[in-house]
Amino acid sequence: MSCEFSFLGQTILPRIMRSDKEEKKGSVNLIYDKAKHHFLGEFPTVLPIEQAYVHIGMFLGWMLENDLYSEIFEEDEAIQVIRFRNREMSCSILSAIWDGYLGEDLFNEEGNAFSISYYQSGKYHQDYLAALAEGLPSIYHVEDSWDNYNKMAEIITERYNTWKDSGSLDQAESEEEENLPKPEELNGQTDPEASAEGGDE
Repeated sequence: MSCEFSFLGQTILPRIMRSDKEEKKGSVNLIYDKAKHHFLGEFPTVLPIEQAYVHIGMFLGWMLENDLYSEIFEEDEAIQVIRFRNREMSCSILSAIWDGYLGEDLFNEEGNAFSISYYQSGKYHQDYLAALAEGLPSIYHVEDSWDNYNKMAEIITERYNTWKDSGSLDQAESEEEENLPKPEELNGQTDPEASAEGGDE
């Protein structure tokens, strides 16, 4: 029985993930996200379900472009990496090929460590909202465009570099907070201009 379906005018045959097989055996596999959890949940009825794949596809695409994928993409699925890098495959279609699935099967050890720290923690979702969905009715209204992908890719790269340097995004944020000037360090003034005026006297 074929599981292929039409997606944005293209015929998609979703890959069968190792996690699907292990789940039937009672094994537990780390899953970061699934598109069906979105379009079967509080998904706007006025939108096509393709929009539920966009945010997942943007993260997956960045992981492929930065060589954080697993051996799955080194063999039969290598063409996906090439097509995405050549901008021949959109973010939502890339995600649809994997049935909207985002899990540890797709990434190498470093990729999964970063995904846990960034995606699973909710920080990716926060960045996505701030960068692309501000002023929109929901995150599902974000257009699947290369301009939007490039904006998000730049942010993910910054997060990744921070994570690489500190080993943890939580630790990096704590250090940033510690480096902020305390009120007492501003000579009792919380307003820099007020502090400057006081110094002139």
